[in-house]
Amino acid sequence: MRRLVLASTIALLVLGGCQSHDEETTASAPAKSSTSPPPPMPAVSNEPHTFSPEITADDFAAHLRTISSDEYEGRKPGTLGERLTTHYLVEEFKRLGLMPGNKGDWFQAVPVVSTALQGQDTLKLNVAEGGTNEAFVFGSEMVVGTLQAKPEVELKDSDVVFVGYGVDAPEANWNDFDGIDVKGKTVVILVNDPGWNGSDASLFKGREMTYYGRWTYKFEEAARQGAAAAFIVHQTEPAAYGWNVVQSSWSTPRLDLPEREDPAPRLAVAGWLTHEAAQRLFAKAGKDFDALAKQADVRGFKAVPLDAKASIKLDSAIAHATSNNVVAMIKGSKRPDEAVIYTAHWDHLGKDPSLKGHQIYNGAVDNGTGIAALLEIAGKFAGEQPERSVIFAAVTMEESGLLGSKYYVAHPPFPLDKTVADINMDALPITGPTHDMEVVGLGQSDLEDTFKEVLAKDNRTISGDASPEKGHYFRSDHFNFAKAGVPALAANGGVDMIQGGKAAGEAAAEDYVKNHYHQPTDVYDSRWDFTGVTQNVKAFYELGETLANSDVFPKWRETSEFRTAREKSMKH
Repeated sequence: MRRLVLASTIALLVLGGCQSHDEETTASAPAKSSTSPPPPMPAVSNEPHTFSPEITADDFAAHLRTISSDEYEGRKPGTLGERLTTHYLVEEFKRLGLMPGNKGDWFQAVPVVSTALQGQDTLKLNVAEGGTNEAFVFGSEMVVGTLQAKPEVELKDSDVVFVGYGVDAPEANWNDFDGIDVKGKTVVILVNDPGWNGSDASLFKGREMTYYGRWTYKFEEAARQGAAAAFIVHQTEPAAYGWNVVQSSWSTPRLDLPEREDPAPRLAVAGWLTHEAAQRLFAKAGKDFDALAKQADVRGFKAVPLDAKASIKLDSAIAHATSNNVVAMIKGSKRPDEAVIYTAHWDHLGKDPSLKGHQIYNGAVDNGTGIAALLEIAGKFAGEQPERSVIFAAVTMEESGLLGSKYYVAHPPFPLDKTVADINMDALPITGPTHDMEVVGLGQSDLEDTFKEVLAKDNRTISGDASPEKGHYFRSDHFNFAKAGVPALAANGGVDMIQGGKAAGEAAAEDYVKNHYHQPTDVYDSRWDFTGVTQNVKAFYELGETLANSDVFPKWRETSEFRTAREKSMKH
């Protein structure tokens, strides 16, 4: 089948980085499992499964059992696992009678560039200050890399400036760069946004993280301001993850779309400092980091130049490759130029031969569940004639920085101003039925109102993100649609279980994150209760079906940072 075999250069690329809806990193190495995983899954059975046109637990389980089997080798892009996964998706879409969704093609080729930092064992950030030179060691005190995909980058005697949270938000009347020129300089930035600690609920969205709190935004804004380098200071509470996550993330090859696909300014040098390293750097320059960090929480904060100059030289190995999104569609009967899109990433982390015992990261929950849901919903729509077109996009490289969805948004088969909404499904919990469904980033758009009505028909409710300060809304593929202005919804299973209540739901979620998330233990289990996840898949279908047979375009809330992008696109 056309394009099932990747370009030969894929072998040069280490696509094992992992960013997902629960992590803050673009290329983090999967943690080693400390628990004994269940026995490896057997090879996929050759016995055919008879699928129902309805959404059923048996059909969902059949899809999940196949794509999370050992045979699929953890679905790592650029491997046999990718070829098997994308082949399975296309064959299932064909069986259902769907059409190719990328302008007549099932595949959308996604180019990617890998940057592998060399010489990490001896790499240091040197800062001249107070008549002496302070050296910060890679790994234990700082991490760093180039975002420009260049083999050699050098920062030499660059003035250091503390810019608070590094935010320029006109609608919030907040600009940390006001009155300071940072062109060619090195900026030091705080994690999260000014409202995160709850000391002033009027700042941004208070305790709930906004897009301005995302580390990716901070690097993007520093580049727009002309900075040569930026270092974010890691603090566990506002970051919601430990330094070990940052350290492992920046020790593996970093992946991104080529500059021709994403021409926005990129930093020559970007990285992180530990809290202790920042304290030492500031103290040597005659400043108190913690005191300045508190000042940055107050409206009217002004950037503070430090008596310090930073230097570092980076050598990197650059490689290029291609992976595939798989896109299918059902053409609308009345308004075929308008589309509702369902997204779910098919990729996971592959296998690690260095592990003892089970070596495959099967990714049954993350994100075999999302792909199984995508296929089940496609099967339900296949017997209908929705008024609007419905797109089913199984995207690649979510675990490597949301790259597949980022590329789709940059090259949409349907114009984004005609894309009604994105419904994203990622790591759906497999539990018994619940009274609720947890919507990540609750309060973003009136798409949630429609979803609330859908759930009410089943006597269920919407609940909000239990940890809004962690910014989960910005950590999966729906985020790229939101940035482009398309109203996007991401929901998980609920926590208020019919059997056991919230205590049981919270315990199940904690167990998955602690023992199975990005571990070889995330495998299919025949003992699972699929009634709850099937209930949730049906709710996703009902939401899309409602939108597909409506002439309404959901709108962002007045307080959403994505509203302006939608209004601009809809002027067409």
